[in-house]
Amino acid sequence: MVTAPRYVHDMADDQHDAIAFLNDPSSYSDGVADVQRLQTHISHVFLAGGHAYKLKRAVAYPYLDFSTIEKRRQACEAELTLNRRTAPELYLAVRALVRRADGGLAWNGDGEVVDWVVVMRRFEQDRRLDAVAKAGGLTPPLLYALAAHIAEFHASAEPRPQSGGAAGLAVIVRENDECLRGCGDIIFAREPILNLNARSTAWLGQVGDLLERRRAEGKVRRCHGDLHLRNICVLDDKPVLFDCLEFSEVFASIDVLYDLAFLLMDLEHQGHAASANLVFNRYLDLTGEDDGLAAMPLFFSLRAAIRAHVTAPAGGDGATAEARRYLDEACAALQPPPARLIAIGGLSGTGKSTLAAALAPLPGARPGARVLRSDVIRKRLFGLAPEARLPEDAYATEVSERVYQALRSLAASALQAGYCAIIDTVALRAEERQAFAAVAAAAHVPFTGIWLDAPAAAMTARVETRQGDASDATRAVVERQLQLDPGSVDWQRIDTSSSPTEVLTAAKKLLELD
Repeated sequence: MVTAPRYVHDMADDQHDAIAFLNDPSSYSDGVADVQRLQTHISHVFLAGGHAYKLKRAVAYPYLDFSTIEKRRQACEAELTLNRRTAPELYLAVRALVRRADGGLAWNGDGEVVDWVVVMRRFEQDRRLDAVAKAGGLTPPLLYALAAHIAEFHASAEPRPQSGGAAGLAVIVRENDECLRGCGDIIFAREPILNLNARSTAWLGQVGDLLERRRAEGKVRRCHGDLHLRNICVLDDKPVLFDCLEFSEVFASIDVLYDLAFLLMDLEHQGHAASANLVFNRYLDLTGEDDGLAAMPLFFSLRAAIRAHVTAPAGGDGATAEARRYLDEACAALQPPPARLIAIGGLSGTGKSTLAAALAPLPGARPGARVLRSDVIRKRLFGLAPEARLPEDAYATEVSERVYQALRSLAASALQAGYCAIIDTVALRAEERQAFAAVAAAAHVPFTGIWLDAPAAAMTARVETRQGDASDATRAVVERQLQLDPGSVDWQRIDTSSSPTEVLTAAKKLLELD
C-alpha cells in the first residue's frame, strides 16, 4: 500500500536552534537590521543584508532525502557546484553552523557541526521571473535571451549517456503515480490519477524508441532539472538560471527538451501561453531539436504532474485548488487536439510574422504550433543568429529553393510528431503554395492557406521601421515584389490594413479557433 509523501523522518525540532540563529540579525556581520525568512517544502531561505542563506529542511520524501546532517552537507556542496554553471555570480560558499562550547551557534570554527548553509548573493524578489511576468515584463527580447541562455547551457552541460531515455522517464511516471496516490482522496480524486498513469504509460511506449535514440545521440545531459519561473531571475537585464535540482542525478540527468518543458508548462500554467510558445519556438530555432517534438506532450504532462504532488502537501484551499489544476493540465497534455498545417503568405510587410506569432499559442499540442519562418530558416542555413544580416546573394534562387525545402521538411516533421505547424513566408509562386498543401495532404491533416494583403505604403512603412527582426526586407525589396505576379491565389485572403487585433480575429474565424 502506498503511503502519503510525508516526512520519513521529521527532524524539525533538531533544526530549531539553526533556524533561530539564522533568524537573528546579530548572527550576521554586515550590519544586518532585520532578516526575512522564506520557506519551500525542502528549504528555509533567510534574506539578510546583501546575502541569502539557504538551510536544507530535515525532511525525506520518496524522491529526496535530507534527513541527516551529512546528506544536507552533500546537497549543499552539490548545489554550489552545479549552480555555478549558470549563476557563478550568485553562488558564493557553503558554510557550517557549529555549536560552541557555551552551547550557542556560530559560523564555521571549532565545535560540533549542527547543519550546513549555502550562501548566495541576494537579489530583489521582484527580479525573479514569476514576479517579472506578473508585472508584464516578459518582453520578446527578454524571452529570446532566456531561450538562448538555456540553449547555451544545454549545449555545454555534461552528457549523461547512462541516464534518461525510456527507463529514466519510466521512473518518473512511477514516482508521480506513487506521490499523487499518496496525497489521498481528499486532495485528488482517484479516477484522474489512474487515467494519467495509464496515458503516461501508453505515451512512454509510443516514444520510447525516440527517447533511446536521443539518449544515444547525447541529448540526455546533466540539466537544471527544476526550470520554472521562480528559479530564473533577471540580473543586469539578463536572465539567469539558478537553484537547479541538486539532490537527484536521476531527476536532473534528463533529455534537454524535458528540462525545457518545465519552463514551458509553468509559463502556460501562470497564464503566459504566448510567452511559452515564443520560448519554445526560439529554442528550437536555435538548437534544431525538432526531432524530439513527439515526446513533448509527455514531457509537458510529467512536469505538470510533478507540480501537482509537490504543491499538494502545502495544505489549504488555495494549494489544493492549485494542485488539482496542475493535475488537470497533466491529463489534458496527453490528449492534444489533432495536428493541422497553416501557411501564411503575402508580400514583405503585410504582417505575416505578427499574425503567425499571435496564432501560434492557440492550436494543437502544448505549448502550441511550431512556427517555421523562412527568414529564420535562411539564417540557420548560413549558421547565423536569426537577427543577423545576410548579403543579397543569400537570396539567390538556389538558396531560396533550399529554404523552401527546409520549410516543407520541418513542417512534415512537426505534423508527424502530432504538432500543428505554421509556415510564415512570402510564397509568391503558385508551385510553392501548392507544395505546402501537398505536405499536409501527405500527413493526412487539414491545410489552410492565408494570404495577407496591405497597401503598398503600409508595407514599406512596416519594413522601414523594423528593428531587431529576422527579416532583411527593405523598401526596395517590397517594390520589387510589387512588380511580380503571384498568379491565382486560392488561399483565404485577409486585409491587414486594420489593427493587428482585427486581423487576428479574422484569422481565428477562418481557422475556427474561437
